Amino acid sequence: MAAIIHQTDKRSGITYAYESVSYWDKEKKQSRAKRTLIGRVDSISGDIVATDGRGRKDKKKVEEKVNKRHFYGATYLLDAIGEKIGLQDDLKSCFPSSYKQILSLAYYLILESDSALFRFKKWGMLHKHPYGRDIVSQRSSELFASISEDAKNSFFSLQGKRKVDKEFWAYDTTSISSYSKQLRQVQYGHNKEHDPLEQLNLAIIFGEESNLPFYYRKLSGNIPDSKTIQHLLADLGNLGFSKVKLVMDRGFYSQDNVNMLYKAHLKFLLSAKMGLTFIKNNLEPLYENFKSYKHYDSEYELYMHTVQTTWDYQEQRAYKGDTLKEKRRIYIHYYFNIERAAEDEKKFDNKLIKLRDELLSGKRLKEHESHYQKYFIIKETPKRGIQVQVKEDVIKEVKRYYGFFTLVSNETMDAKAALEIYRNKDVVEKAFGNLKERLSMRRMLVSSEQSLEGKLFVEFIALIYLSYIKKQMQDNHLFKKYTLQTLLDSVDVIECFEVPKRKLRVGEVLEKQKLIYEAMQVPQPSSL
Repeated sequence: MAAIIHQTDKRSGITYAYESVSYWDKEKKQSRAKRTLIGRVDSISGDIVATDGRGRKDKKKVEEKVNKRHFYGATYLLDAIGEKIGLQDDLKSCFPSSYKQILSLAYYLILESDSALFRFKKWGMLHKHPYGRDIVSQRSSELFASISEDAKNSFFSLQGKRKVDKEFWAYDTTSISSYSKQLRQVQYGHNKEHDPLEQLNLAIIFGEESNLPFYYRKLSGNIPDSKTIQHLLADLGNLGFSKVKLVMDRGFYSQDNVNMLYKAHLKFLLSAKMGLTFIKNNLEPLYENFKSYKHYDSEYELYMHTVQTTWDYQEQRAYKGDTLKEKRRIYIHYYFNIERAAEDEKKFDNKLIKLRDELLSGKRLKEHESHYQKYFIIKETPKRGIQVQVKEDVIKEVKRYYGFFTLVSNETMDAKAALEIYRNKDVVEKAFGNLKERLSMRRMLVSSEQSLEGKLFVEFIALIYLSYIKKQMQDNHLFKKYTLQTLLDSVDVIECFEVPKRKLRVGEVLEKQKLIYEAMQVPQPSSL
């Protein structure tokens, strides 16, 4: 029976591969093995390179070349995008021995979104890609495990420095479900997709103008958004970003978080709940005249107004053992949507009717008891039976803020500018959709911490490419003609031809394919 055995020469450090064949020695009456040298094992790729039997490479076999024909159009597009946004240079700087493998796996995840990693071999044989060789399952696992925190942080730092100066950075989290029972950070928590699985959370930052992600962090699945800010600020500081602007949804709003952002001297734009006393008190002087034409914006079809006020800043100073209290300037941007107010009121009235009918019929539901007590005065007598009366003052207070929403910021801007910045934050949510659906991350299929970290990073690289392509498609209205998949497929069919001792030759590029490269702001592929 034949087997492949690896053995490392202690003197040279070179690992050799041998074919070991087992046989039965009749004279000694025991099992024996005969080894035949096959070649040396490449330390990076793990491939076996043929030798002449004395440990030297077989020059004839190494230099042997054949004509090659590959699909090239889509991988060329990714090459060109990576070069344009500096992604390839940053990966090469941080992962000098493995960046080509990382790129090839990312390309595969982008172009073959429905295929598992074990099918890489077939795809790799048909396409020209950075690594140019097969990456077997064992090698991909080793690659994932080799991606260190230091290298990742260096990459995040380099990418962050490439973002548009003074732009806001959108920050959000998402949940990723997992079947694994071996990952420490996989916990039960609030799952936006309602998967009945344990999960981990992923925090991510996008540039609002570039629409490109450049940082992520893995979190335990049971950590609420509001608890992530302190570590985010520490990470940004370690990456060299001391002066940034963050835009976040209301899940991150808390008094402690706002104080931390002030303490770090960071600019912020946060959504906040209308029910907060701080928010309601500052709206009261404007409330009666808020729906005036002076505050109406026809572009957004909203009434909007900004209030400049003060924030009661507090900081616990451990070195002095006291609490610093100061007034800090803050802006509250109020918005009112008349259609949304009408819809919310209608929905609430239907809810009240349902609750009243439950009371009058005697079919009360345990989970509605708090609502019965909050909204109704309930009386029951032997003669008149159940009498239900609505608490008008409570109902009026509930409806008072229907249609309103608010943003708070410590940067000087008007309500319209703040709204435009906040609405751009949806690129983060769209990116999460890409991450989980396009890259098959909804349910992680890894069993070790190291593999998870590495796979997340490779898929994050793929996400950067996808985000760039989607932005260009949106800017050039290409979604009217293509889906993301059909656009990639339309250029994927372009071939290239490699002949020994001759320059690379590219096949025919159709006019519609040229327009795609133009929309992506990269040159079309051409023969070298």
